[in-house]
Amino acid sequence: MDKDNNAKHHHNMHHDHGNEHMHHEEHNHNHHDHSGHGDHGGHGDHGGHGHGGHGAHMMADFKQRFWVVLVLSIPLAIIAPMSMHLLGYHIDFPGQGLLEFGLATIVFFYGGKPFLSHAWHELKSGVPGMMMLISLAIVAAYVYSVLTTFFISGMNYYFELASLILIMLAGHYIEMKAQMSAGNAVESLAKLLPSDAEVIHEDGSTSEVKVDQLKKGDRIFIRPGAKIPIDATVYEGHSEVDESMLTGESVPVLKEAGAQIVGGAINGDGILKATVTKTGTDTYLAQIINLVTDAQAQKSKAQSIADVWAKYLFYIALVAGIIAFVAWTGVDGYLMGLQFMVATFVIACPHALGLAVPLVNAESTSLAAESGLFIQNRIAFEDAHKIDKIVFDKTGTLTQGEFGVDEITVMDDKFNETSLLQIVYAIESQSEHPIARGIVKEAESRKLEKLQVADYHNLTGKGLEGTVNGKNIQILSPKATRQAGYTFDEAAFEASASKGRTIVFVIYDQVLVGAIAVSDIVREEAKAVVAELQNKGIQVLMLTGDNQQVADSVGETLHLDGVFAEVLSDEKADKIKSLQADGGRVAMVGDGVNDAPALAQADLGIAIGAGTDVARETGDIILVDSNIHDVLNILNLSKATKQKINQNLMWGAGYNVVAIPLAAGVLAGLGIVLGPALSAIIMSLSTVVCAVNARMLHRTYKKVQNK
Repeated sequence: MDKDNNAKHHHNMHHDHGNEHMHHEEHNHNHHDHSGHGDHGGHGDHGGHGHGGHGAHMMADFKQRFWVVLVLSIPLAIIAPMSMHLLGYHIDFPGQGLLEFGLATIVFFYGGKPFLSHAWHELKSGVPGMMMLISLAIVAAYVYSVLTTFFISGMNYYFELASLILIMLAGHYIEMKAQMSAGNAVESLAKLLPSDAEVIHEDGSTSEVKVDQLKKGDRIFIRPGAKIPIDATVYEGHSEVDESMLTGESVPVLKEAGAQIVGGAINGDGILKATVTKTGTDTYLAQIINLVTDAQAQKSKAQSIADVWAKYLFYIALVAGIIAFVAWTGVDGYLMGLQFMVATFVIACPHALGLAVPLVNAESTSLAAESGLFIQNRIAFEDAHKIDKIVFDKTGTLTQGEFGVDEITVMDDKFNETSLLQIVYAIESQSEHPIARGIVKEAESRKLEKLQVADYHNLTGKGLEGTVNGKNIQILSPKATRQAGYTFDEAAFEASASKGRTIVFVIYDQVLVGAIAVSDIVREEAKAVVAELQNKGIQVLMLTGDNQQVADSVGETLHLDGVFAEVLSDEKADKIKSLQADGGRVAMVGDGVNDAPALAQADLGIAIGAGTDVARETGDIILVDSNIHDVLNILNLSKATKQKINQNLMWGAGYNVVAIPLAAGVLAGLGIVLGPALSAIIMSLSTVVCAVNARMLHRTYKKVQNK
């Protein structure tokens, strides 16, 4: 059979990664050629997620402080004037004041330390928040109580001081326990690089050195399956390199002399010799680390809603307290003024506000876990319902990140679809290449018998070869097929390739007998998710490093509002920035190291659970089940959570609106003064209302979901 004619049956092949393949061929990347799709090295172990360490230590610290303060608060409660007044008993013994002073001093300095130290940071930053409001109250209560113990007459606030610190410690502990600490993305990025590299000396010998000792121009030796230690240019050897960890691209890329390789990628089954081109902060990975660090630093400046409320309450309390002091000093001397000022400061610090947000957050974290979500950044989560643009990465996010067979084209009468797939299955089953895995999966789903293979080997940069039933079989990339002198319908190939498909050709006993088209499969749930998001008025966009035709194909399939293609990883964050500059809030959904800067830059970074450690630890929220349908759960739960937080803050602050003027003595002329006893009762009721309301979050969530 003539080589030039046996492709005449190759027509209407819809196909998905081949044009990428052609596009990259022109750039000498051979990006999607099925070239030498042999076994390549594993991804290696990236170590732990870094979850827990610092956060667990802080939680243990708060827990310990809580129990110590609780134990010390019991005797303070028993001998507190307020308790005796409310319950109608009387205790009086020598040294009672000194005992209260001693217990309260430990409570103030030990229990109050976290709040006082954070308040100092808030003071230095010039932005008061919850910590300054708490500290204003506990410092005022402690100082005034010490004065009443030793120098002036008046009722002390030792028990109020202890109960305030106790409730605030409880609130912070609840919130920490619900959240735990987020992972350290920068640590995980650093783990992508090996610590050692093999340097080639002048005499050709090699020795191991630390990666940070490498200099530009050093020659390095990269063994099969090894992690590439640093950015370099290949000068000898050829191998397929798995860059998926860095680029998100699922097909290994052929690297030959002159090709650039990136530190952190994984070498395939060939040996590479390369010259170091970048070191230190110039490397690809270092630049990603910088982008992530900068974006996270910007994001960490955001204030939680409770801090925003606390800021205003702080100013209100401060002004009200000073006015009360000045007014009452003029009326009845400075002691009366001092008493009303301290009462105002103490009552201004809302027990309920301290618990309002943590209780809702604890409940929402629990509901999030049930919905397949892990919340790492509370502030970003609280504002998730405001998102009006969602940007999805393509590979591994909107698509499965693994290949499936789209079409089998038979070009010889000796074969049908099944028999052609069976011989290809025999050869491909010897390889661990992503394309091979896709073909094997298809054959296994059809329950085909696996034929025996002899003389199997990888034609690096070209394809695979082996003997089945005594006949030589080659599975070649389009480029290698042309080079071998075979022809096929180029127009049909172009049409198929333009849809982003990768095509491999089957040579049986020196005859071109067929082709198999594979593509990265669009996730089943993607279309429904995109439609639902659009129904909510959210623009749905895609950001990918793939070429425009591939991106457009996926965009058309999913009816996306916009597609950004051929975007390099360091440009992804810039693209998010420009969308933010257009107005509105932007969410990014991704799974790769290359998505990390964009995840950090976005108002809400959503990481796919099955993605890389780096993406997971940069994301504000992780989709634990790797199901993008859970993006809808994020928006719904955020909306429900915000409603409950606002309701609780209204209750918490509502108490203050009434209590502060009364504590300042506005109605004292009518005989209405909010003393510590009555204020404690109102505080307790307010706190109970917040706790019960937080427990009702699941109902609000269901209502929002059903809308």
